[in-house]
Amino acid sequence: MHKVFSRFNGPCLDRVKYSYNAFTGLAKFHRPSGALFKKSAVKHPPPDLPEMPPCSFNPEEYKDMSKERMMEIRRQNCNPMTMKVTYYKKPVYIHQGHMQWLWDVDGRRYLDLFAGVATVSVGHCHPKVTAAAEKQLRKLWHTTNIYVYSPLHEYTEKLAATLPDPLKVIYLTNSGSEANDLAMLMARLHTGNFDVITLRGSYHGGSPHTMGLTSNAAYKYPVASGLGCHNTMCPDVFAGPWGGSNCRDSPIQTIRDCSCPQGSCTANDKYIGQLNEVFATSVPSRIAAFFAEPIMGVGGAVQYPKNFLKDTYKLVRERGGVCIADEVQTGFGRTGSHFWGFQGHDVIPDMVTMAKGIANGFPMGAVVTTPEVAASFAKGVHFNTFGGNPVACAIASSVLDTMEEDGTQQISHNVGTYLLTELAKMRDKYEIIGDVRGKGLQIGVEMVKDKASRKPLPPAAMSEIFEDTKDMGVLIGKGGVYGQTFRIKPPMCITRDDADFFLAVFNQALHNYMEDHH
Repeated sequence: MHKVFSRFNGPCLDRVKYSYNAFTGLAKFHRPSGALFKKSAVKHPPPDLPEMPPCSFNPEEYKDMSKERMMEIRRQNCNPMTMKVTYYKKPVYIHQGHMQWLWDVDGRRYLDLFAGVATVSVGHCHPKVTAAAEKQLRKLWHTTNIYVYSPLHEYTEKLAATLPDPLKVIYLTNSGSEANDLAMLMARLHTGNFDVITLRGSYHGGSPHTMGLTSNAAYKYPVASGLGCHNTMCPDVFAGPWGGSNCRDSPIQTIRDCSCPQGSCTANDKYIGQLNEVFATSVPSRIAAFFAEPIMGVGGAVQYPKNFLKDTYKLVRERGGVCIADEVQTGFGRTGSHFWGFQGHDVIPDMVTMAKGIANGFPMGAVVTTPEVAASFAKGVHFNTFGGNPVACAIASSVLDTMEEDGTQQISHNVGTYLLTELAKMRDKYEIIGDVRGKGLQIGVEMVKDKASRKPLPPAAMSEIFEDTKDMGVLIGKGGVYGQTFRIKPPMCITRDDADFFLAVFNQALHNYMEDHH
C-alpha cells in the first residue's frame, strides 16, 4: 500500500516526490531540486530527502538582524541559560509561523511537531485568534482585577463550562509555574497540612516553590527549595520495575509481557504499594496534596497503569489531601479522547492547573478549583498585575472558539492515533526504539540501546537523530529524565499528509543512524 505525494518545499517553491509504505515503514525518495536543497547541511544528501506537503502561505522576506549578530547578542546580553537551552548544534533561526509551519531567516520551511513546547494549540498565528488579539489591542491593552471588564468574565464563564462540577472557580495567572505555585499554596491553606507528593521524574515548573514539586536533577539548584515536597516512584510501565502489555490507556502498549489475571493489574498494585511506602515513611499522617500530570510532559510522555490515578486519589483524600491535575500540556483536547487529560483516568481532581495551549502561545495560565478550596485562598490578599489581562482573555476566548470550530480535539484523536500506530511499526523494525506511547497528539518515542536492557540511548546518539530530523525539515522535542525520549506534540491542526511526511523523515533519520553505527 503506497501513497505517492507531489509537494512543495521551502516557501512552497521546490517540487519533489516521495512515497511512504505504511506496512514496512520504508520511504522512497525522489531527488529534489532547487536552491534550498542545495544549501542543506543534511549529512546524508539527496536522494534521501522527502518533500513537504504543500503550503499556500507565503512568508515575508526576512530583512532583520543577521544570524551572526543574533548569536553575538545571545552570547553577550542574554543570560547564559538562554544559550544552554538552545536546541541543535546548528540552531534554527525562526522568522515566521503559520499554522503547523515555521520558516527560518533563510526562507526554509519546517513542519513544527513540538509547537513551542506543546504550547501552540490551534496553529501559529491562527487567523481567527490573531484577529481577536488585534481587535482587543485597539480597545484596551491592560487593566487589572481592581476594575470590572468584560473580557475577563466572558472568558472565565467559557472556560468553566468545559470542566465538570464542582470545578468552576478560576484564578488567572501568567504561566504554568505560577499556576502550580498557587495551587500548592491553596492546597496548604485549605487543608491546613503542608506535605505534597509528586511522581519521580515529573516536571511542574521552575519557580522556587515548584522546583520542589519537580523531580528531575537537571532542573534543581543547590539551594534550599521544595520544603515539604516528596516523591513516589513513577509508575512507568515500560522502563519501571513493573509493567505489562495491557497496562495503559493508549492505542499502543509496551513490548513487555503481561501475566496478570483478567481484571487485575499487578503493576498498578506494585506502584500503589510504593506510594503506601511513602505514606508510611516520609510524610505525616495528614498531607496537603498530590500533584500529577495525566500523561507526563517533560518527563517523556510517560503513561501510568489505568487505575493508578483513581487509586492514588482515594488514598490521598483519606489522608486529608487534595488532588491536583497538572493539565499544562495535556489539556484542551490534546489527548484526543477527552478535552481534559484527567477525564481519561475517570477521576475528578480538586484542582486543575493549565497554561501553554490555553492561549496558543500568549502568556497565560489558570488555577481552577472548587468553591470550598477557593474560599481558603481569600484568607489573605493575593494580587496579580497581569493575570486576567484583557488581551490574554480575548485571545484565550478565541482559542476556545477556534478549537470547537476547527475540531482540534478530533484532529488530535485521528492524526495522533495514526501516528502512534505507524510509529509502533517502526518500533518493531528498529532495535533502538524501545517504546511508543501516548494518546492523541501527546506522543513519546523512547529510545534505547537495545530492547532487552531498556537502557537509554546515549545523548550523543539522540542528538544525531534529532539533528538529522531537523535538517530534513521536521522539528520535534526531547524529554525524559535522561533525555532519551523524543516528544511529538504539534499544533492540533496537522494533517494525515503532515504525519506521513514526518514518518518518512523520522524513518530516514533512524536508517541513517543505524547505517552509520551498526
